[in-house]
Amino acid sequence: MEFSKILGQEYIKNHLIQSANLGRIPHAQLFVGPEGSGTLAMAIAYTHHILCNSNKNLNESCSLKFQKLSHPDLHFIYPTVTTEEIKVKPKSIDFIADWRQFVIDNPYGGLFDWYAKLGVQNKQGEIRVDDAQEILKSLSLKSYEGGYKIMIIWMADKMNIAASNKLLKLLEEPPEKTVFILISENEEDIIQTIRSRCQITHFSGLSEQVIADALIEKEQIDLKEALKIAHQSQGNFNKALHLLYDDHEVLPFEQWFVTWVRAAFKAKGNAAAIQDLIGWSEQIAALGRETQKKFLQFCIEMFRQALLLNYETKTLVYIEPKVEKFKLENFAPFVNGNNITEIFKELSDAMYHIERNGNAKIILTDLSIKLTRLIHKK
Repeated sequence: MEFSKILGQEYIKNHLIQSANLGRIPHAQLFVGPEGSGTLAMAIAYTHHILCNSNKNLNESCSLKFQKLSHPDLHFIYPTVTTEEIKVKPKSIDFIADWRQFVIDNPYGGLFDWYAKLGVQNKQGEIRVDDAQEILKSLSLKSYEGGYKIMIIWMADKMNIAASNKLLKLLEEPPEKTVFILISENEEDIIQTIRSRCQITHFSGLSEQVIADALIEKEQIDLKEALKIAHQSQGNFNKALHLLYDDHEVLPFEQWFVTWVRAAFKAKGNAAAIQDLIGWSEQIAALGRETQKKFLQFCIEMFRQALLLNYETKTLVYIEPKVEKFKLENFAPFVNGNNITEIFKELSDAMYHIERNGNAKIILTDLSIKLTRLIHKK
């Protein structure tokens, strides 16, 4: 991965190249940006520039190692879970082959894609203290090529407290010529003491034109389709690829959402229809926690889109539901200023409780019953 392959983010590219060329490389950096904005791809390109440009004689062989993400001075940490093969104390190094393939296939891939590759089921990914021990072990060795050693920690907000505290000690007294690049979508979920020791770089979502141009060049689609997908992806190149290939998430989420709101409409004053909501809650509760959280986030966005349509800001509406006989225009009048705040709060609370291992069936049933009241609030 080289800077020339990175989509957009020209200012950040130029800043990183210039600072590296001048030898101004902070030992701890935090890249913060939404999914699909290129934080991981940029971190790898930055690492490539630092490690491969320091010795011109090694440049070609160094670049070959980066094609397979196998450079010995590049290290990765990322969330993991127990699996059939790794039953206890999973660490990043246990999944390194899967990780390299995941990044090579799509460096703009998101956390949900990684969890799908791991097969998390009802577990939640985490960076544990055993990973922090691996960091200490890896960085205690001398650099293989005599230059920098670089540790990329992807989704650093998934570190548990024990791992965070151990990393903090390393950031306070870093080994010589060592660079930490932390990557996160949720800056506030990283403990303040770690954030305060990092130079923070904020990424914005990609522009529609950048995404459209990339789709035309990489996927050979026509301009009209590229512009439509770019608008729907909302700055997320990973989402653009999923939309292009009609992947794993959009259509099932839409179907679950429509089934849910239809049952909520029927349930008011109809005790028998409550059984439909309970059945829906059981169906969603049977999914993995990461899928449940992502689905609830999707529901928040659907209600937001309906609100925008209700208030006649059609240029900001990008979702085009594909579920039969469901039109956002017909649903929009039921989402308004009198209920949207409460709906958002209930969905956010449900996500919070699921993340903390609450009983999903109870959480979702409670949410569904509350929705039957809120959806009819005028």
